[in-house]
Amino acid sequence: MRVTRDSLLRIAKETVQERAYNDTDIVAAYLTGSLLTADPMLGGTADIDLVFVHKTQPAQPREFIKLTPDFHLDISRRAKDEFKSPRELRSDPWLGYEMYAPTLLYEREKFFDFVQASLRAGFEFEQPALTLQRCRTLLSHGRGNWMDISEFEGQAGPVEIRKYMKALFHAVNAIVEISGPPLWERRLLLDFPARAEAAQKPGMVAAVYGLIGANKVDAEKLNGWLADWKSAFRLASETPGVDARIHPFRLNYYEKGIKALLSGATPLSALWPVLHTWTLSAAVLEGDHLSFWQKACNDLGLLDGFSERVEGLDHFLDEIEITFEEFAATNGLDVEPSTGI
Repeated sequence: MRVTRDSLLRIAKETVQERAYNDTDIVAAYLTGSLLTADPMLGGTADIDLVFVHKTQPAQPREFIKLTPDFHLDISRRAKDEFKSPRELRSDPWLGYEMYAPTLLYEREKFFDFVQASLRAGFEFEQPALTLQRCRTLLSHGRGNWMDISEFEGQAGPVEIRKYMKALFHAVNAIVEISGPPLWERRLLLDFPARAEAAQKPGMVAAVYGLIGANKVDAEKLNGWLADWKSAFRLASETPGVDARIHPFRLNYYEKGIKALLSGATPLSALWPVLHTWTLSAAVLEGDHLSFWQKACNDLGLLDGFSERVEGLDHFLDEIEITFEEFAATNGLDVEPSTGI
């Protein structure tokens, strides 16, 4: 079956029409994510990111629907109340960008145009003051996760590594949002160099690679982990309590994307999606499956050297804070975070 961006867009529209017809609680639906770009495929796979807005609080916030082994629907549901304040929306680093430039697919009542017009009013969203506020919000999230592990003593495990990576994920996106929307896990390290360059901080790329231990492994080592990674993903996806992202319909999406990165110009950019999803899987596993993850993390220097990595993350967060002070000074803004815009 030949799948193109146009055919995926058609599926998105048909799905929305069917769902909205059968569910009067849906007031709007829009497309977001990689399908908005000219080339959404990675390793011949892609997901269709749809957001349904409901009158009431939806019972199921996220759903995956398999189309083929390589393509699936990723449906998120939001309550209409989440969009009540355009002022707050403009300063939201995630939902703000989600609503700034999606493709509207359905609207039962005049909801979308009003929210988006308010979000874009006066071009404030792209102004330095609001950009800095969104970046500082992400940095604050990163610092909060760092605080949770800053005084950890003992042997680190999946819980601690997950918090460490979450802190680093927010830190990376704090720099990324200086020049545009946030990045997600499959393309995080692939696209970060261009965004770091746009923020005039190209040296941060090497810092991020170092913080996840990429300087201790090579593409051959990473490729050798994939069988154990895949086995852990498959088992965890059938285990109660696992993170929603570890879903059987997403295995090919990650695996083929990872292999495409490994065969590309920057093969170690595959380390982030491998380590991220493996850590989420390891959180619900034990025995050999947990041991294989532990060995990989030790190869990266993340477990035995956990306290040193946490200290390095602290320095990286400080560096980002200095970057924001420079950004504020250059744009005539308060160097210290304000209480609101």
